[in-house]
Amino acid sequence: MKTMLAASSLAITMTLGLAAPAAYAQNGTPLLDLTLYGQLERWLGAGPLDLRNIYTREQGHNSRDFHAAADGAGMNFTLLQVTNDFGQSWLIGGYNPQSWSSSDGWHETPQDWQRTAFIFNFTDAKLWRQVQSDDILPNRGLRQTFNEPNHGPTFGAGPDLFVNDRLNAAMSWQVSYGDGLSEGTSIIDGSTGGQLFRVDALEVYSISLVPEPGSTAMFIGGLGVLGWTAWRRRARPAFASAARKR
Repeated sequence: MKTMLAASSLAITMTLGLAAPAAYAQNGTPLLDLTLYGQLERWLGAGPLDLRNIYTREQGHNSRDFHAAADGAGMNFTLLQVTNDFGQSWLIGGYNPQSWSSSDGWHETPQDWQRTAFIFNFTDAKLWRQVQSDDILPNRGLRQTFNEPNHGPTFGAGPDLFVNDRLNAAMSWQVSYGDGLSEGTSIIDGSTGGQLFRVDALEVYSISLVPEPGSTAMFIGGLGVLGWTAWRRRARPAFASAARKR
């Protein structure tokens, strides 16, 4: 792993928010809809999920607002809508099996059974899991997330997915997630060089597993409807019933 390069990349991105405008409000439509819910459920592979919206970026928010809402909330999904300078948009995000924190620094995962996090590009239907220890560099996948008050959601040592302190800029530089062969590549658009993207929306959802239902409930909710209904009750009331094209 190119540790110095990764550290330098993270140091540069830490400064991005200094001259950037504050985050602005989202358009009111949740990023999580039925199609994305189903895909996240399949990617996680733990059965029906109960997802609760614990954070949505609002006007003037920064990384401390994110941490105030998300720290200590357990395993979660982070969702991001990002756009490049040409107006192209992607829906991306990550699964964090641990709670976010404002003081832990790196969450390191030395054992393969701990390396269960993943990042994704829903728009392009791609998924990257933590690199396992059988890689030529066993510690490539060691760093799962970075947890400090002046950082938004940050996955991997690249950083593989990073949001700045103003919550209005994101970048991706693969190191800890993927096949180990695409170091330096962005999960957003496949570019190299640490391109920046505007963050149009940011949401975090806590995850609870839906208990095994009885036979009647299983019949009613056998296709995951039970988990979806539970999510609808607890998530924000406004949502799209079908995937929006982004």
